Amino acid sequence: MTDSQATIGGTGRLYGVGLGPGDPSLVTVRAAELIGKADVVAYHSARHGRSIARSIAERYLTAGQLEEKLVYPLTVETTDHPGGYRGAIDEFYEEAAARLAAHLDAGRDVVVLAEGDPLFYGSYQHMHKRLAHRYPTEVVPGVTSVSAAAARLGRPLVEAEEVLTILPGTLPEEELAARLASTDSAVIMKLGRTFPTVRRALERAGRLEDAQYVERATMAAERTAPLAEVDPDTVPYFSVAVLPSRIDRPVPAPVPGEGEVVVVGTGPAGPLWLTPEARGALAGATDLVGYTTYLDRVPVRAGQQRHGSDNKVEAERAEFALDLARRGHKVAVVSSGDPGVFAMATAVLEAAGADPYRSVPVRVLPGMTAAHAAASRVGAPLGHDYAVVSLSDRLKPWTAIARRLRAAAEADLVLALYNPGSKSRTTQVGLARDLLLEHRAPDTPVVMARDVGGPTERVRTVRLADLDPAEVDMRTLLLIGSSQTRIVERDNGTEVVWTPRRYPEE
Repeated sequence: MTDSQATIGGTGRLYGVGLGPGDPSLVTVRAAELIGKADVVAYHSARHGRSIARSIAERYLTAGQLEEKLVYPLTVETTDHPGGYRGAIDEFYEEAAARLAAHLDAGRDVVVLAEGDPLFYGSYQHMHKRLAHRYPTEVVPGVTSVSAAAARLGRPLVEAEEVLTILPGTLPEEELAARLASTDSAVIMKLGRTFPTVRRALERAGRLEDAQYVERATMAAERTAPLAEVDPDTVPYFSVAVLPSRIDRPVPAPVPGEGEVVVVGTGPAGPLWLTPEARGALAGATDLVGYTTYLDRVPVRAGQQRHGSDNKVEAERAEFALDLARRGHKVAVVSSGDPGVFAMATAVLEAAGADPYRSVPVRVLPGMTAAHAAASRVGAPLGHDYAVVSLSDRLKPWTAIARRLRAAAEADLVLALYNPGSKSRTTQVGLARDLLLEHRAPDTPVVMARDVGGPTERVRTVRLADLDPAEVDMRTLLLIGSSQTRIVERDNGTEVVWTPRRYPEE
């Protein structure tokens, strides 16, 4: 109750009272007191008139109380109302709020009953939004079905740094799968008709095996089971799917023939660049393999084995991962950026094409590329055709690099230059700059993007003629504009680099 509400006189008080998950003994002391003292007790029901909320609260009702039954006009999303389903429901809520307001204006205290917690997927909240700013109001929390389900399963929902995600089963299947893949633990509400979709989403996310089903928790008809074993035709609305904590979950012994390698792109830096699919693959792996610097970006999870190595042993790392998978391990090979762009996917697939690894399943999960991340920081320099070239001559001769740079320059392509320099490679940037100046104007924009997304990020734009090799290292990516690339200063003082989508006629 706010101070301004406390000053209102001559009106009744509105209470949104949580009843808990179903067992009347789980109603809080405060809720029981308010139900017993209320002048008016309101509750929602379907057209059949029965109300689960009232049945939970019945033992706390007293003689002489007025009861307001708020009967939903429909329970499915088909209606001839001119405003459609949403219009019909909004009209119902307005009428229900007006009925309660009449009691409050007459000085009567009104308790609105709500299963679980009033502000957790509850119908009460629609009354709250329409009335709480007009009348003194108190919300009494209740035990949620989430807590009840976990208690009935006897399994922790989350521990330590784990994240719990609560989802409505009414979400589209792809959205559910993405969120389930990327979280540690989850509870999915509102099953019933949505159960087949939820089951498919769990399977797509690789989480079906861990999913538990809880129906009518704490009620007389309570049922729990592994979700994969539940008949969809038997699932009521009052049921939830639960993915409990991963911590202390028994790690299954590796089974030869059931292992796999997933090459995961983590983006250029940090969790903000990680896709839900990649996050799920990392969480579900028994073993993580990768360059130690990239492995350090992945959260430590109980039961997982981490195998770090130097950044110059790609072939050995790939074979090590495939050998683990051949013995039944589920292996995630961690790669920065996109694993198919100058990264680990090629090394793994090359090794997987030879004996004894031909039968090992290999999947590649894409990630945000360094070029796209760098481009986003300055605008849209890759807005038209562009080429991606690595300046590293460790695996190919400089003559091949120079030939490709010259061809791209002659074709007037924007260039994204990876691996421009290192402590042992100090000449490539200068050679590339001089070669490109044979085909590009000196004032061609060059984006110098270092550690994009990381703690030492620095992105700036210079003229091609002013590109200084001494300012470029292995963590820098260069974007060289075409003849059409523009750099514009906006009113706020920032510079935007962009390449038009339309190219002039020859």
